[in-house]
Amino acid sequence: MIGEHKMKDYEDLSRKHFDKQAKDYDEKNTYYYSREGKISCRDITRYLEEKNIRFENLLDVGTGTGYLIDMLSRKYEARFYGLDLSENMIMQAKAKHIKNSEFIVGKANKLPFNDSSFDVVTCSQSFHHYPYQLDAMNEAYRVLKPGGIYILSDTGVGGIGAWIDNNIIFKLMTSGDCHTTNRYGIEKLMREAKFDLIDSYKVQGMVYTVIGKK
Repeated sequence: MIGEHKMKDYEDLSRKHFDKQAKDYDEKNTYYYSREGKISCRDITRYLEEKNIRFENLLDVGTGTGYLIDMLSRKYEARFYGLDLSENMIMQAKAKHIKNSEFIVGKANKLPFNDSSFDVVTCSQSFHHYPYQLDAMNEAYRVLKPGGIYILSDTGVGGIGAWIDNNIIFKLMTSGDCHTTNRYGIEKLMREAKFDLIDSYKVQGMVYTVIGKK
């Protein structure tokens, strides 16, 4: 289960993995680099546009190189905040000089923001690296304003595939992948974190998006 993972091991592995990838992460459009991340970012952007969701500020947790914030900043006049465990990823994000943005190194389970600070919190393709998934989701809930939207897009499977990944494959990998689940697992976790589930769907392949409301 999620709580059985040793947090420092997976955090350290994830940090080292993404520090190493940061410099050419955006350019390498492959499975172990940015391909799925770009799919999720495009879907989050599409969802915000199609649902006509207006916001004054947005926090992107696991922001990586700031790819999503860069996309959104071209479409919305808002204040953007990006947080990531990898210092090198944050350096890449800052180097883009995205307007109205601030990028900081930090952890998803210990967000350095006050309660009820954001209209929207996003998380794309980083949730499966978290050994503290419910804590991270509780933190997203805490920093959202009442009525705020949480958009989580990730890659994952359920059933026997998830069991094999979580109990065998991920234990052998050095990329920090920690716990996979499908969108139904995320739906359950969102409800546990007291979100009202408002949307859930498959995006492409094993990529899915789930949206909750505070």
